[in-house]
Amino acid sequence: MIKYLIEKEFKQLFRNPFIPKLILLFPCMIMILMPWAASLEIKNIRLDIVDGDRSPLSRRLVEKVAASDYFCVSAFPATYDEALRHVEAGSADIVLEIPRDFEKDWMRGGAPRVLVAANAVNGTKGGMGSSYLSSIISDYARSLSATEGRSMAPAFKLPQVSVQTLNLYNPRLNYKLFMVPALMVMLLTLICGALPALNVVGEKEAGTIEQINVTPVRKFTFICAKLIPYWLTGLVVLTIAFVLAWLLYGILPAGHFLTLYFFSLIFLLVVSGFGLVVSNYSSTLQQAMFVMFFFFLILVLMSGLFTPIHSMPRWAQALTYANPLRYFVEVMRTVYLRGGGVADLLPQLGMLLLFAAGFNLWAVKSYRKSG
Repeated sequence: MIKYLIEKEFKQLFRNPFIPKLILLFPCMIMILMPWAASLEIKNIRLDIVDGDRSPLSRRLVEKVAASDYFCVSAFPATYDEALRHVEAGSADIVLEIPRDFEKDWMRGGAPRVLVAANAVNGTKGGMGSSYLSSIISDYARSLSATEGRSMAPAFKLPQVSVQTLNLYNPRLNYKLFMVPALMVMLLTLICGALPALNVVGEKEAGTIEQINVTPVRKFTFICAKLIPYWLTGLVVLTIAFVLAWLLYGILPAGHFLTLYFFSLIFLLVVSGFGLVVSNYSSTLQQAMFVMFFFFLILVLMSGLFTPIHSMPRWAQALTYANPLRYFVEVMRTVYLRGGGVADLLPQLGMLLLFAAGFNLWAVKSYRKSG
């Protein structure tokens, strides 16, 4: 019996010309656009430089700042007030003011001050931009101390601490390597969570589900027949995402593909089961779409995909333990970046199995064969 039900689901799936196109095009859109749009790296910060000194040292500082990939020098206003007007007009993000006696103070052995004023309407952009600019200025000051300031150095030298930085698992600090695996989680959630729910509710609205309800098909068999096609669809979508991540960004997992597929099979049971639960309590497509959008938005935002969980308030961190996406995001990033295996992910495996069993049992119990 289940064989014919699965065959019916596949025929129904491919009878709609939109769904096969969605399965192929949606992963392409997510993998091509989202790694660029979802990046938290701050670049092309518009910078106004007020050079009140116009000396060789100040010009070298301006050149060093302008050579940075993080900043785009938008203007050289004559005064600080003029630069602030640019900030108010939205044409500048940060102002760097070099005072008039910058070179003179340095040659006298003093500590010249420069002013960095950031537009903090966007706190992240303003804070990180100020941090980048301060780092460049500090590096410039150290290089001056090693050249022009060498003759003014004291006769003795204090011991210095040499810091060696080693970036584990992501040596080049490639943000896409961190974001792309998590975007695959969002991709599977949106496709394999929404499609089963919309499929069942669509049958309710069309009245075709009543033809199945009058047959002796058991509820468990019916739910399995609904899950399996989208289970396989999810694997196809995931494979497309793997290929695109390799072709577009050169990203391959440090771990084994079999580990990723193993956990993906379990996660697909979770999101598909959740979608079927929603469909059991929805009478119309509008209801199902609204409920799915409501829950998926919260689940994605609180999964650690965009915002680190440890940066959330304590009450929000506690809520993330009830979020299955949190565990699969951890799985994808662990396998992709660290090369972890099943033995390293036993806590995540246990929680995903628990969610899969819970949602699918709930879907079976809540499905009603009679009105």
